[in-house]
Amino acid sequence: MKRLAWLWMLVLVLAGCSTGAQAGPSTATHDTSTNTASSARIVATTVAITEITAALDLPLVGKPTSTKTLPPQYKDIPDVGNPMSPDMEKVLSLQPTDVLSVTTLQYDLEPKFKDLNMNAEFLDFESLEKMENEILKMGTQFDRTTKAKEITDTLKAKVAEVKKTVADKPSPKVLILLGVPGSYLVATEHSYIGDLVKIAGGTNVVQGESVEYLASNTEYLQKSNPDIILRAAHGMPEEVVKMFDEDFKTNDIWKHFNAVKTGQVYDLPEPLFGTTASLSAPQALDELLQMMYPSS
Repeated sequence: MKRLAWLWMLVLVLAGCSTGAQAGPSTATHDTSTNTASSARIVATTVAITEITAALDLPLVGKPTSTKTLPPQYKDIPDVGNPMSPDMEKVLSLQPTDVLSVTTLQYDLEPKFKDLNMNAEFLDFESLEKMENEILKMGTQFDRTTKAKEITDTLKAKVAEVKKTVADKPSPKVLILLGVPGSYLVATEHSYIGDLVKIAGGTNVVQGESVEYLASNTEYLQKSNPDIILRAAHGMPEEVVKMFDEDFKTNDIWKHFNAVKTGQVYDLPEPLFGTTASLSAPQALDELLQMMYPSS
């Protein structure tokens, strides 16, 4: 892993964050080019995808099981289970023409869908721009080109606005920690939150890596001297925040971090800052600007 190899080991993020494998294009053979919104039977397996299908005014026959609030038009649509482990028999019973998941889950889920001869499409939401491209593809695929362009134009306008806002500001050095129950990882610029930080003018303290997440090495991170520490919680937010608080209190090394000394340690609310891109990106960018440029 280049010159930082002796400090880091490549790790797998919990399913739903990253599989650690390079997911290639789906090998499903079903031809979706002839599907229209009226004839397609779509199962959305993640919250982010469900929000996008709602914005595109697409009907669903299945939606993910989630504690998060889903678009109201799908309240009577059957649940198909957790995004990381959908109930395959339930999905199959809905006779879908299109099952929509994300590339970060492709390594684990694609073989299961293929075994049941279901057309699973894995959308790349690993950055805001990649999500925009997927929305445009969905617009073409399901006769929603105008709506898709409206959505992506709004996102692009927000990015342009943010970049203009930070153009003349010094770039803060940012450390992003992704907490999962029991441990935490370091997010690189290739993660979705890392992408948002980059858009907002920040410089990730971890450079030269090709993966989304790395194992934590607090001694090395302290030497990188971040101006800001962002803590994102995944899975069980309340438990993870308590874990972070306890570690920052009991692990003596944290008090030497400049960001800790200056009080620039922020917890990112999960509804806005997921592990994959979502339509909440504009609000997430607004939150980041306040954290990264508190005196502005």
